[in-house]
Amino acid sequence: MQTGHVTTPFGRRPMSLALVRSQIAIEHPRPETRIEKWKVFRDVCEARERLGIQDRALAVLDALLTFHPHAELEQSQGLVVFPSNAQLSVRAHGMTETTLRRQLAALVNAGLILRRDSPNGKRYAHRNRDGEVEQAYGFDLTPLLARATELALMAQDVAGERTRFRRAREALTICRRDVRKLISAAVEEGAAGNWDHVESQYVSILARLPRYPNRSQVETTLDEMALLREEILNILEIQLKADEMHGNGIRNGRHIQNSNTEFINESEPSSEKEQGEELADEPPTRNELNGPQRMERDPIKTFPLGMVLRACPQITDYGPGGRIEHWRELMKAAVVVRSMLGVSPSAYEEACNAMGPENAAVAVACILERSNFITSAGGYLRDLTKRAGRGEFSLGPMLMALLKAGEQGNRRTA
Repeated sequence: MQTGHVTTPFGRRPMSLALVRSQIAIEHPRPETRIEKWKVFRDVCEARERLGIQDRALAVLDALLTFHPHAELEQSQGLVVFPSNAQLSVRAHGMTETTLRRQLAALVNAGLILRRDSPNGKRYAHRNRDGEVEQAYGFDLTPLLARATELALMAQDVAGERTRFRRAREALTICRRDVRKLISAAVEEGAAGNWDHVESQYVSILARLPRYPNRSQVETTLDEMALLREEILNILEIQLKADEMHGNGIRNGRHIQNSNTEFINESEPSSEKEQGEELADEPPTRNELNGPQRMERDPIKTFPLGMVLRACPQITDYGPGGRIEHWRELMKAAVVVRSMLGVSPSAYEEACNAMGPENAAVAVACILERSNFITSAGGYLRDLTKRAGRGEFSLGPMLMALLKAGEQGNRRTA
């Protein structure tokens, strides 16, 4: 049993069994063992929390190592340094003596240095005639050499733990962002689902996360958030597949078309009186549409369906069977086009409230006709809605411009 490292402190400093145990646990390093002193110091800095020491203790250890004259710690060179408290204080950046004593005790308790007290408690060395140190009393750095491998492994483990913790926090941040934005998109787009319940789950998961969590708590929260994200994606995937099947049915229907381009059954009225009669007969009732009610204000003029379809021929492809013969079919086609252009359900509903369902459908048809020149269809429709709410919007100029552009295109191709 090795007992050469066991030493008792001078004066009133007490001895404890824990101190005896820590000294006995330090094995004698092999004679050929050597380690670069600043490397082991970096390992101690990395593992300081595991060792239970503070930053000031590291400053004291740094000062002690500067009194060792060699770059490497080696048993044959002597590992006891014996600076006075005044010298240590200077190299520890002016640390007070009380703090210095407390941090030296912390280094001893952590098993990083040993006290080699002289009979009178002073620190000094006996030298031979050649000036070489034969016996020194002060602080023994042997534990740093003996525990070099242990400290290196401890430092690697701490660094790895810190990396795992950082990656867990990054993964949680991404997952949390995904859940938040998916919920917002689902609510804004009107996706079917109990999104209030999903939102409450999201808030509950975050509420259980402490202000300063450890890695285990972060990973637990990450697992819960990942499950919630998976649940949201499953709900949206089911709905998107259903919408895709519905969209495929509409697209397949587009291939069953009448080759006759003159598909509009009613003729364009030639007088204002006839136009008024056609408008009175053509639009369906509100109960038939089950659509949003108009706001109480002066109604926007509704133009003849034939005129709308000549100005906006592309909307026809999205009607049932590739045809539009009634206002109801135009409004159904507008719903399909709205989704294709990326206009949110809320934006279209606001347009229906402000303009009426028929005019909102005409506005969507006009936007489709000019989609190559419009950056954001949803933003454009919202702008039209705001103008309609202020009574500053009319469909007439839009339709006339499209009719004129169509006539010019026909003349060029003739």
